[in-house]
Amino acid sequence: MAMLVSPTPETAMKPHWLAALPLLLILPLRIHAAAWQEHPEWAKAFAEANTHGTLLVYDERADTWHVLDTERAKHPYLPASTFKLFNALVALDTAAVKDEYEVIRWDGKVRSIDGKPFAEWNRDQSLASGMRYSTVWLYQEVARRAGQERMQQWIDKAGYGNRDIGGGIDMFWLSGKLRISAEQQIDFLRRLADDKLPFSPRAQETVRRISITESMPAYVLHAKTGWGTHAAQNAANDDIGWYVGWVERDGRRWFFAMNLDLSATSDGAKRVPLTKELLRQLGALPREI
Repeated sequence: MAMLVSPTPETAMKPHWLAALPLLLILPLRIHAAAWQEHPEWAKAFAEANTHGTLLVYDERADTWHVLDTERAKHPYLPASTFKLFNALVALDTAAVKDEYEVIRWDGKVRSIDGKPFAEWNRDQSLASGMRYSTVWLYQEVARRAGQERMQQWIDKAGYGNRDIGGGIDMFWLSGKLRISAEQQIDFLRRLADDKLPFSPRAQETVRRISITESMPAYVLHAKTGWGTHAAQNAANDDIGWYVGWVERDGRRWFFAMNLDLSATSDGAKRVPLTKELLRQLGALPREI
């Protein structure tokens, strides 16, 4: 490979194109970006669900990004409960919990959804159950145990989102200043899947395991939902719904991050089926029989 050298009197007198030759030789090696393929036809699926949003999918084998609305895929929003993946890593490597099975006692406060007590939240929890049921109070507790200083250190080490945890140690991902884009979500997920985050291998393996939502003969799905209340920065000032993760199938992986506008509580149910349908169209998930 050609090497860049400092100019000398001799090289300074050479024609400009010749002096730039080393740079021209290495640029193709240094600049490599996977292709971004727009899918305007996906807008129909969002319209049929009566919502707006983006879906970004990285096909690892093809080294291709599939996207609806590139601009929105690069726009940062509150991570909401998708941050539980990162929070669990911090909890494990700061010993806020011993492992994913350690029981954290319910504080007795009844939590409700749409005015109805949610039984799965109103009981003792662990990192694993808290991930499965997206238990907010559990992950707030482990964040408090980790503390502001250590949380910021891990955020900075991993380069998560905009790295701003202003707004309270137990609220910064829910209503504070932390923001992340769909593109950044996938960057984080790829590093998690490949054991390339600055966390211990044990912590990363644990989070990969507890993030599995479907384990079928044909595929494995790692995923996490999120709901950012008035996460805004979208035109309608609606809530933001997330669904992020990756699919492992036939030795291939597809990483995905979608977010959409939530103008009603019922809109939250649209995140998973909408994403899955578009993943099927890409061949990431098998067609339903």
